[in-house]
Amino acid sequence: MQAVWVDIRPWDKLLATTAVEGGADAVVLAPGDAEKIRELSRIAVVAEDGDVVPGRDVFEITVTGQEDEPAVVAAAAKGRVIVHTPDWTIIPLENLIAKKAEVLMPVRDLAEARTAAGILEHGAWGVLVMTRDARELGKILADMKKPREDTPLTEVEIVSVKPVGMGDRVCVDTCTQMGLGEGMLVGNGSSALFLVHAESIANPYVAPRPFRVNAGAVHAYTRVPGGKTRYLAELSAGDSVLVVDHSGRSSEAVVGRVKIERRPLLLVTARSGDEEFSVVLQNAETIRLTDPSGKPVSVVKLAPGDKVLAAIEEGGRHFGMKIKERIMEK
Repeated sequence: MQAVWVDIRPWDKLLATTAVEGGADAVVLAPGDAEKIRELSRIAVVAEDGDVVPGRDVFEITVTGQEDEPAVVAAAAKGRVIVHTPDWTIIPLENLIAKKAEVLMPVRDLAEARTAAGILEHGAWGVLVMTRDARELGKILADMKKPREDTPLTEVEIVSVKPVGMGDRVCVDTCTQMGLGEGMLVGNGSSALFLVHAESIANPYVAPRPFRVNAGAVHAYTRVPGGKTRYLAELSAGDSVLVVDHSGRSSEAVVGRVKIERRPLLLVTARSGDEEFSVVLQNAETIRLTDPSGKPVSVVKLAPGDKVLAAIEEGGRHFGMKIKERIMEK
């Protein structure tokens, strides 16, 4: 996800409020205006008296052709670079991005922001929004901060469900309300993560808690933003996890609380092709996997032959990062 900086020179409180509420990463201000934004929110300030200081942490360079590329690369070795150009068609953006230069492209509308975000599929490191239209700024922020990390899901067939005794399970309360067909990806091994449904379903025993996923045993993996995984036991307030729906649409959610409690557990085993995968979940009817239509299925009602959704991948994980290596997990 690209960084979004907003140029608020001269000061405009509506633009500043829109930037803060829309999730901007930083604001560029004139000297003396830093205190005005700090009255609204904690946000990085790019200014001579701010957190990010021009000429020290960030540099502005005008590029008119490929001959200016070395100056940008050199400046990028010291900090961020705001690249100005009179004509986007002649700037060697692909070369700068390929060299991993952390450049920000000035943009004035949503179309330009999308162009900057799509270069070489990875996009520029960030954009500097220079519009004075608060509505246009709001549209840019909504689009740029929209998660783009969709996750392909596969139907897997239940092989067995059996009690395995007591153990510690992790309940993840997020700062996001989840709906039908949404939850988190959890599994015993990183090669198959089951879509564990959020507790958004009404039942006679407890009230719905759509912010919660009763996720699985402490040792299990869960998918987090950036294509990585973490152990459930590692999560704590303020961390980010990936929320996924039955179509694979994914979004980032902030963890508000994690509860680890001793509960009876079930081992759920499923098959995809010739491979078998498993997950350990709490043995309770309020714990649900997700079928291909997005319908939640209680683990106590699962039976061999039932189909549920999982994210399947080849290779393995090293400290949560995907690698191409044959790893056997069983």
